[in-house]
Parts: sequence; structure tokens; C-alpha cells
Amino acid sequence: MKTGFKVIEAMTHNPVRINVNSTLKKAALLMAERHVGSLLVEDKGNVIGVLSEQDIVRKAVAKGNVGKFLVKHIMETKLITIEPDKDIFEAITMMRDHNIRHLPVMQDNKFYGLVTSKDILKIEPDLFELMVEKIELKEEKNKPIYNISEREGICELCGEYSEEITPYDGALMCSRCKEI
Repeated sequence: MKTGFKVIEAMTHNPVRINVNSTLKKAALLMAERHVGSLLVEDKGNVIGVLSEQDIVRKAVAKGNVGKFLVKHIMETKLITIEPDKDIFEAITMMRDHNIRHLPVMQDNKFYGLVTSKDILKIEPDLFELMVEKIELKEEKNKPIYNISEREGICELCGEYSEEITPYDGALMCSRCKEI
């Protein structure tokens, strides 16, 4: 499927960056201050990784070691990238398949920007369904399943929930309202 929009049209051209040797506290403050969910990690002016909110939570906060880590300890270095002339459909598909929300935009080792799921959804909201297609409801097995009978519901006369709703005089009513 093609949308007609190229990655370069949707991407953030000057994403927020941080030095590889910065603290996680500095990274988190920068994310909060700039209202972003990820930072590009640089070393000597070159993009070498991405640090996301999820990285901070899963790799540092959850282990109780936020103060001990630098950005370089938890950043993602195996960059999955996309070229600027690709269709945004390809970008959102890559994000879905790799369970990520941020793609550095690069071509021939040249960095162009960062495209995020939010960037794409701003210009093509119809792609939302594709994004959530692979989301698994992890709690599903733990949730009780309630079988709702066709007879239970809200009484159209009193507005109360009842386990015994039946049609009466053209409305769905509980047994108390039918007696009135």
C-alpha cells in the first residue's frame, strides 16, 4: 500500500539529541522539557543510537539503578533506519514489525531526521489501525470472562441495571417497572 507521503515529509528534521556520556537524569529531564519520547544519541557529532522512554523505564528504573546508568549503558545501538524517500506506510510497517515508535532517517550514512509514529499519524491517521494490529492484550488471560445474557441490561424506564430485561409496551423494562 502506498500513501503518497514520503518519510521526509513527515519526519522531525531537527530531533532532540543527547551526548552518549550524559546521565539518565539529564536525558529524562530533556525528554520532559522538550515533550519528546526519544532522544538521538550522539558521539562526536555522529548519531550512534536512540534512547527512548521505554529504554529508561525497562532497563534502568525497573532495576532500581537510575543513578548508576549513563545514556550509553541503556541506549539502543542496533539502529533500524529508513531512507527519506520511502513511503510512510513502509515506516509504520517497520515500526509495527519491530515494536518501535522511532526510526532514524538515514541514507548513505547521512542522517536526515527522525520519524515517529506520532509524526506519521499527524499526516495519515488512517494508518493507526496498522500500528495497533500486532498489539497483544497481555492481561487477556487473567481477566474473567463474563457471559452477558440477552436478558440483562439497562431498563429504558428507570435507567437501572437489571438481570431480567424484557420487552414490554415497546420498551425494554425490568420486572419492577413492568409492575407499575
